[in-house]
Amino acid sequence: MDPVSCVALATGSFKALKAAIGAGKDFQEMTGQLSQWGKAFSDFTNLEEREKNPPFWKKTFKGSDEETALEIFAHKKKMEQMRNEIKDHISWTYGPSAWKEVLQIEAQMRRKRKQELYRKQEQIDAIINFGIGFIIFVIGGGILFCVFYYLGKWQGRW
Repeated sequence: MDPVSCVALATGSFKALKAAIGAGKDFQEMTGQLSQWGKAFSDFTNLEEREKNPPFWKKTFKGSDEETALEIFAHKKKMEQMRNEIKDHISWTYGPSAWKEVLQIEAQMRRKRKQELYRKQEQIDAIINFGIGFIIFVIGGGILFCVFYYLGKWQGRW
């Protein structure tokens, strides 16, 4: 998933949350939308961390650093704004201790999600890095073999 998709998913969930709040629905009725927003926020945070140290194959094929940094900055500010609005609503409706409870639940969910999904993605990136490195090694070895072969043939050693 890319940062734009995470932000789009979070924005959709956030708009649904705001509409439900505006309609006077109870917060317990909106847990599905809130969890969907939380997953999108967690994915965005993970992607932001991965962009700081991208795998080899992404370093080679991505756009300019300035463009990526500005895009992440804009999306990060938008996500922070949505998070602050959700925090304000929860704190206003259920009190400040409710937000602390939400943060604890969120931390547990993030740990679980990191163990399951993010680790799998890191393994996939490692396999791709190994595959690209192996292909480069084989091509380099083939080129080196051809150079020595034709050099030996030219000198009459073969």
